Amino acid sequence: MNGMHVASLDLNLLRVFDVLLEERSVTRAGARLGLTPSAVSHALSRLRYHIGDELFRRDAHGMQPTRRALEIGPSLHAALGQLQSALTPADFNPATSDHRVNVVAGAYACAVLMPAVVAELQAKAPGVLLQIAENPLDLVEQLDSGQVDFVISVFESAPERFARERLMTEALTWVVRAGHPICASPATLEDLVSVPHVVVAGRREASGRAAISLRSSWEDLGAFESELAKRNLRRRVGVVAPDTFSAVTIVARSEMAALIPRRLALLSAQSGRLALIDPPYETPPVDVRLLYRQARLAEPPIAWMRDVFSRAAEGI
Repeated sequence: MNGMHVASLDLNLLRVFDVLLEERSVTRAGARLGLTPSAVSHALSRLRYHIGDELFRRDAHGMQPTRRALEIGPSLHAALGQLQSALTPADFNPATSDHRVNVVAGAYACAVLMPAVVAELQAKAPGVLLQIAENPLDLVEQLDSGQVDFVISVFESAPERFARERLMTEALTWVVRAGHPICASPATLEDLVSVPHVVVAGRREASGRAAISLRSSWEDLGAFESELAKRNLRRRVGVVAPDTFSAVTIVARSEMAALIPRRLALLSAQSGRLALIDPPYETPPVDVRLLYRQARLAEPPIAWMRDVFSRAAEGI
């Protein structure tokens, strides 16, 4: 930032920048800020002068941030959150707030955790909007800019600026359709490899040291394959599905089997469509975690929502 203009900088311009970086739309940013699109554009012009950078370029998909905007965005967002917390520490009231919480979560979290989260929001924060999305390609960028507040998943690695708190420890189980022949007696490894498998393999973010690496499937880190190798057995994969619900639906209507989280399997088994098979070998548990920018705990809505997720997980 040009030092000769700092003293005259209007903090409201930084708020416009922060919201525009999240929304990537002049119209949506104006709606959130209570400003007209022309007022947002005018504020952006003033900020461009102070920063000495274009900051955003318009294209067919909206307002795309420049490299400079992405560099300063996380620090400015954290600073604004800390300033708001310091000046109005009791300003956030869940009962009256219309805050929006942006969460990246998959089928497992939506089925197992979110019902308890939603129940608490309805009881204590009926105006809060919970927006759940799939894992975006630019996950780190969206977390840094504040477009995404939390990620619920199984993580392999993440930069140190992100907290990764364990919400639940999950066991894995095999599932087949109800009445499947291999359910007639305790299933063996030979039984499991006698049928084709549905494997869940979603997309994950993993592109260098600065990336967040998400576990892309519910496979048990090689435990099953290791046991098969000991007995000179081989599995046959019949379907690679993009998510767990797709795998469950396929299994329920076929002769295939799939390895999925036990809590989700129990929910699906309540419909009478699926049967559970305990793995006939040692399989490691899986930690489901909550990831967020550590600096954002200074923001009252973020701190409160983090506790909502923790309480919901404790009750499952």
